[in-house]
Amino acid sequence: FTLVLLALLLLMAAAVLALNLRGEDPLPANAQPRDGTAEQIQRGAYLAQVGNCAGCHTARGGEPYAGGLKLLTPFGAITASNLTPDNETGLGRWSPEHFWRALHNGRSRDGRLLYPAFPYPNYTRVNRADADALYAYLRSVKPVNLPVPAHELEFPYNTQAALGVWRALYFSPSAPVSDAEQSADWNRGANLVQGLGHCNACHSSRNLLGASASAFDLNGGLIPMQNWYAPSLTAPDQAGVSHWTLNDITTLLKTGMTANASVQGPMAEVVVRSTQHWSDADLRAAAVYLKALPASPPLKRVAARPDPAANAKGPALYQQHCAQCHGDRGEGVAGVYPALAGNRAVVMDPPANLVRVVLEGGYAPATRANPRPYGMPPFEPVLDANELAAVLTHVRSNWGNEGTLVTSREVERYRSGVN
Repeated sequence: FTLVLLALLLLMAAAVLALNLRGEDPLPANAQPRDGTAEQIQRGAYLAQVGNCAGCHTARGGEPYAGGLKLLTPFGAITASNLTPDNETGLGRWSPEHFWRALHNGRSRDGRLLYPAFPYPNYTRVNRADADALYAYLRSVKPVNLPVPAHELEFPYNTQAALGVWRALYFSPSAPVSDAEQSADWNRGANLVQGLGHCNACHSSRNLLGASASAFDLNGGLIPMQNWYAPSLTAPDQAGVSHWTLNDITTLLKTGMTANASVQGPMAEVVVRSTQHWSDADLRAAAVYLKALPASPPLKRVAARPDPAANAKGPALYQQHCAQCHGDRGEGVAGVYPALAGNRAVVMDPPANLVRVVLEGGYAPATRANPRPYGMPPFEPVLDANELAAVLTHVRSNWGNEGTLVTSREVERYRSGVN
């Protein structure tokens, strides 16, 4: 029995090893650091903004791309690496081939498997020319000698063996999208959304091991540790845009606002740091792809039925705190204060974003194209959990809205994230 068990374990180990070597080419013997051309550096600077690389690899108050930011996960904290060309603590000794392998295969310079908090399940879609351009740009930034603290992960998640099993189950190297039946814009948009833009890093649900349903699932999910809900990009009743014009989609990504929508929370950061800097051609390509996503069926909801006490409290609280801007019947003011009636963000399930926005304030991003957007003050000092639940239930169940009941327990659950 012991020999049989040992043989099975060896076979499993061999299978895991083989699965982790899928799609890998051996490194060339002359894999040495080298600088890129001026054209590559310029292209790489743009691609770094497309991928929002600085968003994770720059600590608050730290040097750009020097790492050190702690990314909190359900399994512990992962510390973003130093991407500057420092020889001791950064990418100074990396070759383009090492960098390509990291993006395409999720493997570090020394061969260690990388944690998918670095979204190589998406970056595997990046083509080699773009990987080389990114490498060239990062070689050109100011080198910073900054040792990055070790990850703080619980056992067994801190082992290469566990990571190897995860990758065997959920990761397979891929290639850029190239569908001859689709337009050039669609193909470019697919590669931006699925690849360097890594949209599904937020816009997908995760299982107990932190894996999404598929590498490019965009069906929405609660962002771990943040308690913001990244809505489905395929559902018309959430953030699907199949019924939008291409101009409205590109405007939202470039400015953070349209006449009927605005972005909040983590997506506001994405607009500020990334999408407002995309070229018009890339914005249009992403819009073409997002507009063409097959629509998923709307979620079934149970309309809100608050108890009589809450039903009486909600309208009064709304009139006191909300009606001055959003109107007596949630009609809003066009181009200034958003309408709450018929607003899919208001009735979206789960109500995490609505709770966060009302408690923390609603702030659209300040972008070059819209530098002074209107905002909403935070009501955290004003409303307790029961009051907030009552007013949100009122908003979600009136003026044609058919949202679900919001409870004080949900308010407490979503009121803050671990940031």
